[in-house]
Amino acid sequence: MSDDSNSEKTVLDASLEVFRAHGMTTIFGNPGSNELPFLAGLGDDFRFILGLHEQVVVGMAEGYARATGRPALINLHAASGSGNGMGALTNAHYGHVPLVVLAGQQVRRTVGQEAMLANVDAATLPAPLVKYSHEPLSAADVPRTLSQAAFEAVTQPSGPVYVSVPLDDWDHPALADDELLAQRSVTTAGTMSESLRRELAAALDGAENPALVLGPQVDAAAVEDPRVFDDAVMLAERLGASVYVAPSPTRCPFPTTHPNFEGVLVPGIRSVRDRLSGHDVVLVMGAAAFRYHRWEPANYLESGTEVIQITQDPREATRAPFGRAVVADIATAIADLAEATTDRGTRRGDRGSRAVTAHPRSERGMAGPEVLEVLNEHVDDSVVYVNETTTLDLDYLERIVIDRPGMYHFPASGGLGFGLPVALGLAIGDPEKTVVATVGDGSANYGITALYSAAQLGTKTIFVIVNNSGYGALSGFAERMGVPGTPGLTLGTIDFVALAQGYGVSASRTTTREEFDAAYREALQADGPVLIDAVVLGVGGRPVE
Repeated sequence: MSDDSNSEKTVLDASLEVFRAHGMTTIFGNPGSNELPFLAGLGDDFRFILGLHEQVVVGMAEGYARATGRPALINLHAASGSGNGMGALTNAHYGHVPLVVLAGQQVRRTVGQEAMLANVDAATLPAPLVKYSHEPLSAADVPRTLSQAAFEAVTQPSGPVYVSVPLDDWDHPALADDELLAQRSVTTAGTMSESLRRELAAALDGAENPALVLGPQVDAAAVEDPRVFDDAVMLAERLGASVYVAPSPTRCPFPTTHPNFEGVLVPGIRSVRDRLSGHDVVLVMGAAAFRYHRWEPANYLESGTEVIQITQDPREATRAPFGRAVVADIATAIADLAEATTDRGTRRGDRGSRAVTAHPRSERGMAGPEVLEVLNEHVDDSVVYVNETTTLDLDYLERIVIDRPGMYHFPASGGLGFGLPVALGLAIGDPEKTVVATVGDGSANYGITALYSAAQLGTKTIFVIVNNSGYGALSGFAERMGVPGTPGLTLGTIDFVALAQGYGVSASRTTTREEFDAAYREALQADGPVLIDAVVLGVGGRPVE
């Protein structure tokens, strides 16, 4: 045995010390045979949360990381299990959510033989969706690799990482120096220089009609330090700037009731261009510029519109097709600019033209926006919202008061199956909150097994299935694209109440606003998870069968 080994500690022992040092003692997983030696050796201080499908496992972990602000640890099977989780991994990737995916691998000497359950090129499998992907070249390097993975996940731009470990590595002797891993720290000092701060402040002060476009990095920073929200408000007020939320928002970075709030940018080139028309300087903070969705051929900007982007993600900076980009710490940048810009001394009154009128009632049934109106009637500081109703994504931040950090969550890539498990993970990460998830009936089927975990854990979660008997967002796209009658967009009747009850979750079905209001009031008083199957009108106001 070499002098640098530690005969008393194993690779597993040293690895668990790394996880403890990073506060990663809650593990989300769906185990296979390759993972058993790792799981069997966990200490009593580790908590394992079982998901019945890997997409639910990754989704729960994302919600937990969003709630706690810490990297979440995931344990998946080799190629098959990891592949199942990649749909949910797209949301974590584009949402910059710190996850450490630890995947089991076959016995090291059999991997090249392509033995059953071997992941032959493990690091390549998730590579497009993770910051860092690696399978250590020796058992002795496993603890150091896991330490690097934990730091990679949280170092800006934060995001998911992937490590594959052969099942026989865990019993190997640890290195004596592995004890140094738990003492490590990594600090990023991404502040702007004084000259750059003055230059940007001068550009904003010189604007006749400035605008702010804020993104998810602002809300993520505000969860860590609520003063970031206050600084964003101060910057907007000093400039007299209109504030927009960047397209397809995964979080809400600005109070939606503030007089300067002007809503969410529609994710199309022409829509963004037209909305920003008339603003001579647009400061984009904590967001890509821009993540479009709808194809609307047009020039990106009107002549005379200057865009300045500040982001923590170098790739967001380099791939933008226009504007000047600065890579810097968002919290510091907002505070610096709020202090450095000149207060114009004007303040807007109440929200005025931004006030949203109630959705018209119909005798044919309840419309989707009415679900949001009912939720808004019961907003308080104990509620967090998860939205996976893509037919209502533009309505959500208009109709529900979102005025504190970490209050709103939406999938970053559009990968279905986000809502149920992420809501569950948020509830696990912050059990003092009631997590309300509005989920389309189409997307609910992708993560339905999360109801099992919710029932087992007794989480305070309310799952609202906004049920229009089909893929409503796709039907809307089909009509806009001139291809009506596309097959596969209707679902018919799915008994979500029976499904929920089968998993052990209390459930009911509503068909009117009055019924939904009563069911939601009751759900808010429940001690455990509740599902409400809220039947709404279909695309174009058509009644649902």
